Amino acid sequence: MLSQITPLILTYNEAPNIGRTLAELTWAGRVVVIDSFSTDETLAILEGFTQVEVFQRTFDTHANQWNFGLAQVQSPWVLSLDADYQVTPELLDEITRLNPDALCEAYLVPFKYCVFGRPLRGTVLPPRPCLFQRQWAVYYDDGHTQQLQVTGRTGTLQSYIYHDDRKPLSRWLAAQDRYMVIEVRKLLNTPLSKLSWPDRIRRTKLLAPLLMFIYCLILKGGALDGWQGWYYAGQRLLAEVLLSLRLIEAEHGLPPQS
Repeated sequence: MLSQITPLILTYNEAPNIGRTLAELTWAGRVVVIDSFSTDETLAILEGFTQVEVFQRTFDTHANQWNFGLAQVQSPWVLSLDADYQVTPELLDEITRLNPDALCEAYLVPFKYCVFGRPLRGTVLPPRPCLFQRQWAVYYDDGHTQQLQVTGRTGTLQSYIYHDDRKPLSRWLAAQDRYMVIEVRKLLNTPLSKLSWPDRIRRTKLLAPLLMFIYCLILKGGALDGWQGWYYAGQRLLAEVLLSLRLIEAEHGLPPQS
């Protein structure tokens, strides 16, 4: 099974992360990286991994970037990864043991968020279809991120990918603000009846930050994870506050722009 899989990764200035991610992919005969013209040490790090093939493309949207990446993959299966995702040994073993005669077209993979390398008990990251057959898949944009549309059956794996972003807080805040500008457009341009319940709560502006903080600390057990759990809850609180502030600006006539 592993010989039929190509990991696909997007990068832009991911020097703090990409080396750790690639270190868990030594089993792959080829790794495709789509780089948006990084200006830090990302490209130098990529050159240190012989199985990595880099394609550079100016970033426009996440979906376009991922679909461009899919076009560079030659194997039947794709393992799509962000530059701060680490494939755990348990997940690799589970993928190896997949029954070739009973394969789905895609598999959802659960996540554990890490703070400075420590996996947290519970986070707001839902499972994502990271492992899939290339011929049945296409990406489309959804708010600040992308979704994968797969024709066929979707299964669920039990082992985790670790999401372990080590970029500085300033980078995280800048990225979140860019994301929230796009989220505002989605929230304001989508009829309320078509929004999910979490997005409807976000439209209220006041409730979402507080509820997210409580959700991460209490319902997801973050308070039991020490300072790392509080750090994560604080990040999620900040993200929701940014979204609320951007919504207020937009509703008072200030165009959402980063």
